[in-house]
Amino acid sequence: MTNNDILKKLRVALMLRDDEIVDILKLVDFRISKSEIGAFCRKEGHPKYQPCGDQVLRNFLNGLVIHLRGTREAPKDPKEFLAKKQQYMKTPKGPKASPAGEKTKSKKEGLSPGESGNHKKS
Repeated sequence: MTNNDILKKLRVALMLRDDEIVDILKLVDFRISKSEIGAFCRKEGHPKYQPCGDQVLRNFLNGLVIHLRGTREAPKDPKEFLAKKQQYMKTPKGPKASPAGEKTKSKKEGLSPGESGNHKKS
């Protein structure tokens, strides 16, 4: 398993976006761009794929510890972070779905099956 695989699996498991990974790396004074994170998360055969070095993964893991647990001076509860992420993923993003069995009203309601309402009546 490569460093890229580990980074991708942690990214998915913790539901992290590229900008959140950049912020996590800033916690340990490691500067990296979102495009570099994207290059690490590409497939190995992709032209813009970059191998993730040991230094990047090490700093990400150290930053992740601070992000989840906090520092000795200001400890955090990692369960709070994970609960927030779970709650965020459960909220619906799109339009509300109609309840099962309920018909949605059509703009052309009341027309017979053959009429579309788009032609002129003579």
